[in-house]
Amino acid sequence: MLIQCTKKLLTELMVKPASSSEENALFSWHANFLTINRRKTLVLMNDSNRYIIVLHGLKAIHLKKIDQLIVEAIEETFRDEGVRDDVIEQYISQSKEVTFTTTKNRTFVARLNKACDAVDAFESELNTDKINQSALNMRVSRLLVGNGKNEYTNPNEDLYDDLSNLVGDRIFSPEALILHMNLNLENSKVWRRVIVPKNITFTDLHQTLQIVFGWQDYHLHEFTIYKAKPRDLNKTMHSDDKSLPHTKLVSHEEALQYDSVVPMKLETGEKLVDYLPAEITYTYDFGDNWQHSIVIEQMIDNYDVNHPTCLAGEGNTPPEDVGGEPGYEEFLKIIADPTHPEFRHMKQWGISQGYEEFNIEMINRKLS
Repeated sequence: MLIQCTKKLLTELMVKPASSSEENALFSWHANFLTINRRKTLVLMNDSNRYIIVLHGLKAIHLKKIDQLIVEAIEETFRDEGVRDDVIEQYISQSKEVTFTTTKNRTFVARLNKACDAVDAFESELNTDKINQSALNMRVSRLLVGNGKNEYTNPNEDLYDDLSNLVGDRIFSPEALILHMNLNLENSKVWRRVIVPKNITFTDLHQTLQIVFGWQDYHLHEFTIYKAKPRDLNKTMHSDDKSLPHTKLVSHEEALQYDSVVPMKLETGEKLVDYLPAEITYTYDFGDNWQHSIVIEQMIDNYDVNHPTCLAGEGNTPPEDVGGEPGYEEFLKIIADPTHPEFRHMKQWGISQGYEEFNIEMINRKLS
């Protein structure tokens, strides 16, 4: 594996660059050294597809084994992308040993600088508890990049094509889960049926719920996990249910400071499959208190993409900050009556808050 370093990075690593050698672009990476939030950061960009790998919070002890950390970061990120283990193993085995050399030319340096700009723009998403920034890697590698000829592409999709060509087969694990998601409302029926990759994290599940229900991610959320068999889909969870939650996965560290009879942990890095069998409540916006029941309907082994897909659904999601279900009932009453003095204002306000008709085609465009 060829790591083509800027002068700044070579100085930081204190390595003498090897003689330049021709290498398959898929196994070649350009790399630069940054300081972000006073932490040493390594940014790598693949020569073939411009996929980005970020290692953050590096210390002297890490720099001594940076070749090992680079390989581990690539493996972990590809795995989080949903790439099959055997495909990852083949990529690593064909990469040979890590060799450090100088950058290739101005074109690649310019592209690397744009990759560094993208990382810098999303610095708030850097995880200070981890070296490899897998979640950030996937985020910034989904941004459009141009080749200077008014042509644009997504690095993650180009990576998938490269790996598929490498192994001559599909690269994603076919195992997936079909979930029934129900927004628990007394007088409205709002539900979605969604297929998700088996290895989906709770962070990605949160983003999926935001998209399929049309929320804007303005508020905090949490997952409450019940170790139980799936219930009747027409039955929602109520506070008088006798089964106690097994775990609460929270979205913010501050939540861990509060006393709770239910064990709590951050959702970061937690995977849905590790908590099965289970039924789950997803609570979004603790003010309006929107509760969603999630039931695993089925496990399948013939899914060949690495992102969720909405299969069916019904009903419109309440607008953000409408005031809970009572406020939503009042909102529906007003917009159903064109003669109401607040009709025009409420209609416009609803649009500004993301209220729209359920559109499965648009949802799936966002999910992909």
